[in-house]
Amino acid sequence: MDQGAVGTFSARASAPAGVAPSPTPGASSAPTPAPRKRRLGLGAYLTILGVLFALLAGAVWASVGYLYRELYSPTAFVERYLGLLVDGRAADALAIPGVAVDSAALEEAGLPATASEALLRRDALAQLSGVDVVAETTDAETGVTRVTAEYRAAGYDGTTTFAVERAGSIGVAPTWRFATSPLAVLDLTVRGSMSFDVNGFAIDKRQVSVDGVDADPTAAVPLLVFSPGVYSVAVDTAISATPGVVVLSDSPFKNVSVTVQAQATDQFVEVVQERVNEFLTDCASQEVLQPTACPFGFVLQDRVVSLPDWSIKTYPKIDVVPDGAGWRIPATEAVAHLDVDVQSLFDGAVYGVSEDVGFAVTADITVLPDGTASIVVSGP
Repeated sequence: MDQGAVGTFSARASAPAGVAPSPTPGASSAPTPAPRKRRLGLGAYLTILGVLFALLAGAVWASVGYLYRELYSPTAFVERYLGLLVDGRAADALAIPGVAVDSAALEEAGLPATASEALLRRDALAQLSGVDVVAETTDAETGVTRVTAEYRAAGYDGTTTFAVERAGSIGVAPTWRFATSPLAVLDLTVRGSMSFDVNGFAIDKRQVSVDGVDADPTAAVPLLVFSPGVYSVAVDTAISATPGVVVLSDSPFKNVSVTVQAQATDQFVEVVQERVNEFLTDCASQEVLQPTACPFGFVLQDRVVSLPDWSIKTYPKIDVVPDGAGWRIPATEAVAHLDVDVQSLFDGAVYGVSEDVGFAVTADITVLPDGTASIVVSGP
């Protein structure tokens, strides 16, 4: 052995075969190989696709359900009709399938076939708000769906149920119509006036009656109206007036009978009082014991030797009350005074007669087509 080799050894020992040497501190590490990815099996892919398809189908179905409810359901159909009434679009509401009716349909339902359409307009609609559909049920046998809605009509709460039926389809979307028209008939009798207002819209009986100018003032006037709706009937003329009657039309295709009795206005009573006073004054101007066509007179057995002198001591304080199509003055007391000289048939003596003569006044008052009044005064 060489002396120079004594006491030395190799700084790197040989590692056993197959064993990687430990890294030397400070030396660079060799890169670690990345783990191999596991591939998903076909079943996993199908499961994921199934979940995605289910979610997509659910979203589509929810969208279809939403669109059906909001646009194509019986509820949506009724809401569209009510929305038009809320907006005052009477003509558009009348154009909704199943709303408009003809005389044959009215007659078949037992309603007046001559009902006027004068109130089926924007100007005759009262405010409608707070519409809320609260129920929808379908009769499996007839296929008719009944939709119930709540609302507030001009301050009055109401509920109406509409009958709706399938009308056809547009593509896959169904269309609907009212199985029973939501219109109703307001069978209106107004006494004491030929003209009246409905929700502020002026109507004359002669304009809406089938008899025209020959319309019976006491006969009812049938008028088609929308349901739901509030209709306030009032009279406000120089002759007659009424505080009004409010009617809620909440039953489709039904008859609603209403009677309004107008009362004479103070202005009308004053005019009639003046005319009666003038009439009695004219009667008193007749220098006879029995004034012609007058409600007072006096009978004497002796001979009249001076012209009778009449005057009205107390004029009647009249009242004007309704009487069918016209008006009348109930029997009212008054007093006339007579001064006359007479001669006794027994002894020829002349003496004066000064008498208060009580009498009663009645009168019939007829309102003529031109708006003037004819007053016929008579005794009881």
